[in-house]
Amino acid sequence: MKILVVGGGGREHAIIRKLRENPEVTAIFALPGNAGIAADATCVPIRATDIDGIVDYVRENPVDFAVVAPDDPLALGCVDRLHALGVPCFGPNAAAARIEASKVFAKDLMKKYNIPTAAYEVFEDAGKALEYVKSCPLPVVVKADGLALGKGVTICATRDEAVNAVKAAMIDGAFGASGSRIVVEEFLEGPEVSVLAFTDGHVVKPMVSSMDHKRVGDGDVGPNTGGMGTIAPNPCYTPAVAERCMKEIFLPTIAAMNAEGCPFKGCLYFGLMVTASGPKVIEYNCRFGDPETQVVLPLLKSDLLTIMRAVESETLADTPVEFMDGAACCVMLASGGYPGGYAKGKVIDLGAAADMAQVFHSGTGRDADDNLVTAGGRVLGIACTADDLETAIKRAYAAAGQVEWEGMIYRKDIGQRALRILKGE
Repeated sequence: MKILVVGGGGREHAIIRKLRENPEVTAIFALPGNAGIAADATCVPIRATDIDGIVDYVRENPVDFAVVAPDDPLALGCVDRLHALGVPCFGPNAAAARIEASKVFAKDLMKKYNIPTAAYEVFEDAGKALEYVKSCPLPVVVKADGLALGKGVTICATRDEAVNAVKAAMIDGAFGASGSRIVVEEFLEGPEVSVLAFTDGHVVKPMVSSMDHKRVGDGDVGPNTGGMGTIAPNPCYTPAVAERCMKEIFLPTIAAMNAEGCPFKGCLYFGLMVTASGPKVIEYNCRFGDPETQVVLPLLKSDLLTIMRAVESETLADTPVEFMDGAACCVMLASGGYPGGYAKGKVIDLGAAADMAQVFHSGTGRDADDNLVTAGGRVLGIACTADDLETAIKRAYAAAGQVEWEGMIYRKDIGQRALRILKGE
């Protein structure tokens, strides 16, 4: 089988690595891919958001199955266009992708169908939003309505921070058109849990839970990023919490999307907060998370392509989705300055990292001398599995210590909070 994978980051690298395990796969084409993905697939220099270019490529180079991984092409209708060509796909159509592409759509869906989430207000007028945050309870969370590369959410502890967050989104245009409308919602307290789930619009089969580390600095300080590392499973996601999530959140969400006439098929990401009154939804994503994918898929025992095809054919109920025991840790190596401005083109020395861990390339390229170089904010994900979390963390950091480039940064405490929970501290 010839497989097309749309995207070019660490998430796509992890997906491609897993798809290669299926003996039926004869070729994988990554659009656009990156320097690391090039070792596992044929990279084609077409941007993931160039939907016309993707369609033209597939017309001239037929494939048997497509995986559309990032949020932007999903929201732009890439799956709709490929389906029109007769290509079976993994991923939601544009109507279903609104569950991530519009925070307002998602919040209104939860409110209408009584899915537990934070109380919220929606604003399209900056003046009214500023007036509201000057008197609302604190802390408060300000979210850009549209897609913002995981950076459109600001947790505001003070009145000034709330005012500045509204101004950044609605007046200064920090998130472009995505910030022209915002959601201001109550701050929820409790441990966060990420759960990716396969769904064919009928059944939901959750993957192993994970814990992301969004802030750039050790101890969860500094600005939010796209994710500086993750571990799986999340010790806060107990069997009792999982049972409540299935009953109160997962199945009701699928039923709500069906009732709204936009059935969801693909990977639905549930960003959850386990509050004192039970689990609540912080956000939905319409695709695999990044870097959650880099710890979840290495633990998957079942064949990924078989699952993806079952999602497309709506036969997931009859398809096993099994994960191995043990744990995984992924440490993201980033460019100095991220998530703000950063330099590109720094030569990367991988050392022995690839022999010690799975190295997933997020933002890498090649220079004129064919050196591996940095080409993004988050550059590499260093992932390891083990029988227990502490060992997985030690292995990941040992491998991360092998890598060097000028200005490289990474958090030194990925997984430490989870270890303290496991130890009852």
